[in-house]
Amino acid sequence: MNFKLIKSEILFRGKVFDLQVDELEYNTGNRGIREIAVHPGGAVVVPVKNDGKIVMVRQFRYPFQKFFLELPAGKLDKGEDPLTCAARELEEETGYSTGDIVKLGKISTTPGFCTEVLHIYLTRNLKEGRHNREEGEYGMEILEFSPQEIEEKIIGGNIIDAKTICGIFMAKGYLS
Repeated sequence: MNFKLIKSEILFRGKVFDLQVDELEYNTGNRGIREIAVHPGGAVVVPVKNDGKIVMVRQFRYPFQKFFLELPAGKLDKGEDPLTCAARELEEETGYSTGDIVKLGKISTTPGFCTEVLHIYLTRNLKEGRHNREEGEYGMEILEFSPQEIEEKIIGGNIIDAKTICGIFMAKGYLS
């Protein structure tokens, strides 16, 4: 590395992430600042029904002030195993549960400024149940699409959520 850390400070502790600001000094003597969103990570689920359709959710995303079509996902609780988080989020957001869950991989969502890593899982043999949504998820809709329909929505710009695009890509590779 061509720098040394001079100072690191957490300026804000939030519910979703903390904001860390690091002051660096490069080997040239120039100084720089790095702002980091320190995030605990999360889990994403690609729920595949017996007919091959994939369960998705349509939910309002406050920063964009619009609805997004996404795979079920959620933030890890402190010290939580990502597999536990994936199973919890599947049931919480969709009402489905399963014992058939496979890890597909993980992604760094925005490595330029955020430490968030999302663990992506594929679930099959879904059992219907009741969802247990958090207050901010009450308007969430559950929808089902074929893999082809989802690919068309991605190509057409109707699905722009990165974790969803990555999860669909990983699931396609695993299932083929």
